[in-house]
Amino acid sequence: MRLCFASNNAHKLDEIRPLLPATVQLLSLADIGCHVELPETQDTLEGNARQKAQYVWDHYGVPCFADDTGLEVSALAGAPGVYSARYAGPQRSAEDNVAKLLDELQTQPDRRARFRTVIALVLGADEVREFSGEVAGTIAAAPVGQGGFGYDPVFRPGEGDGRTFAEMELSEKNRFSHRARAVAGLVAHLSINI
Repeated sequence: MRLCFASNNAHKLDEIRPLLPATVQLLSLADIGCHVELPETQDTLEGNARQKAQYVWDHYGVPCFADDTGLEVSALAGAPGVYSARYAGPQRSAEDNVAKLLDELQTQPDRRARFRTVIALVLGADEVREFSGEVAGTIAAAPVGQGGFGYDPVFRPGEGDGRTFAEMELSEKNRFSHRARAVAGLVAHLSINI
């Protein structure tokens, strides 16, 4: 089965590829000739994931899935949430986003947070499914680690050993990350329907 992942984020492609069964040939947006920035104008993770996947289906006719992920911080009433990628502005700079987050949490004793991912799968005009995954943890006082991307250097999953996602190998992160859990739902659905 050929399936496009509707994302321009190479890091996400690298995370998802090893989680899919060999029966799925993962295509990038470049593989299908899509070189535009996909729309993300909804105010929920679910809405953005659906919007991106639907755009690819409507314009390219390719079965696809898209994700949207948000970091939800308790002390910030769930922010940055759906605006995680552009928290510090439209430039979508991970470094700027992390710096803003840490600045806003400077005086906050509550460091609880969770990552949440929603995946929307479009296999046909009337066939849309959603899958979600989340992982709870805390926000570190400063970035630690060289791996991962986005907020990984400051997110310590509660199920881990105290390291941030950026300190883990990809295979370790994929054991319990929010994205891995959402992909597990996607894979289960594909296995039933292939």
